[in-house]
Amino acid sequence: MSVFNQKRKVIITCHKWLSGALEKEVRALGFTPERVFQTGVELFGSVEDCIRLNLHLRCASQVMYSLKSFVCNDPDELYQNVLGVSWEKYIAPNGYFSVTSNVFHPTISTNLFANLRVKDAIVDKMRRFSKMRPTTGSDLVGTVVYLFWKNEEAEVFLDTSGETLAKHGYRKLPGTAPMLEALAAATILSTKWDQSSTFINPMCGSGTLAIEAALIATKRAPGLLRDNYAFMHILGYESEMYKPERAKLEEQISEPPSLKIIATDISERAIYISKMNAELAGVDHLIDFSVCDFEQTPIPEEDGIVMINPEYGERLGEEDELASTYSRIGDFFKNKCKGKTGYVFTGNLDLAKSIRLKPSRRIEFFNAKIDCRLLEYELYAGSRRENKRVE
Repeated sequence: MSVFNQKRKVIITCHKWLSGALEKEVRALGFTPERVFQTGVELFGSVEDCIRLNLHLRCASQVMYSLKSFVCNDPDELYQNVLGVSWEKYIAPNGYFSVTSNVFHPTISTNLFANLRVKDAIVDKMRRFSKMRPTTGSDLVGTVVYLFWKNEEAEVFLDTSGETLAKHGYRKLPGTAPMLEALAAATILSTKWDQSSTFINPMCGSGTLAIEAALIATKRAPGLLRDNYAFMHILGYESEMYKPERAKLEEQISEPPSLKIIATDISERAIYISKMNAELAGVDHLIDFSVCDFEQTPIPEEDGIVMINPEYGERLGEEDELASTYSRIGDFFKNKCKGKTGYVFTGNLDLAKSIRLKPSRRIEFFNAKIDCRLLEYELYAGSRRENKRVE
């Protein structure tokens, strides 16, 4: 039975704390997770299922199809166990493959050595089977094999994604300290936004939040912007496995008539970059970009949310200089955004105190290695007491 229709364990990885949003995406596609953990979701599926997941998921990094799990105590055991896999079923004799890994074992000082042992085992197995050897290298442009080895437990997978899914392909001009596309999507999916009303993004930077909001609202999947995946290089792959699913991505696009997305930044360069990125994503016609200080951002009366990702002080500026900015964000929320829900994504909770508003929710995320929070603020049109009476 081909791996394209044989169901096995599938691990979908993601950046730390994105698994909650990833789980929602997986369930929306009709899959039932077996397990959800801090950096991923586990389910039961085939490589054909992996094709669908690769095309649709916004918050994922890789989609891994398990081939073999085993007890492993040293590099020699690793070699012997990998040698026992029927690699001739997955890699063409004259094909190309690469190996990636995460290894946590005292006998391995560098992942590169573990990768080399895996490569040696695969090449030796292929030589025995076909008298030929595939080419191997570090570029993720062919079949990709992934090793996870922690303590005595090891597992080898077919990485059906190749290049990470966390980058969605439209950001050719990244701007300064940009937010990862998968992280931006996860933060948006964690808000109360209904994906059809107003989405306002002051301090938009390179436009990632506004662009992801437009992509989510119009059901434009990441697979629209990519045409090469590692699953295309697994032996037995046929384009008919991909083309119908790719065609569905075009068919599902829908633009809500009430959708209004506003993005502003004080930097002309940032707005230029945002417009270019939005055009590459195919959503430039859905976003109103303008150059202005965030406090001058136009706020329509319609329902919606306001989402800001200010500097943290960790990378771009000093805390003393940014404290007044955070204070102004609080004033902006109170004075101009009444009746909406405000969100601030920050990696500096000390600075967030300068907003001087009490968040109704604090949602944990990581941006690179920075512990971050998405802070939610209910911005009542009248007093809080009055709104409670109305409710």
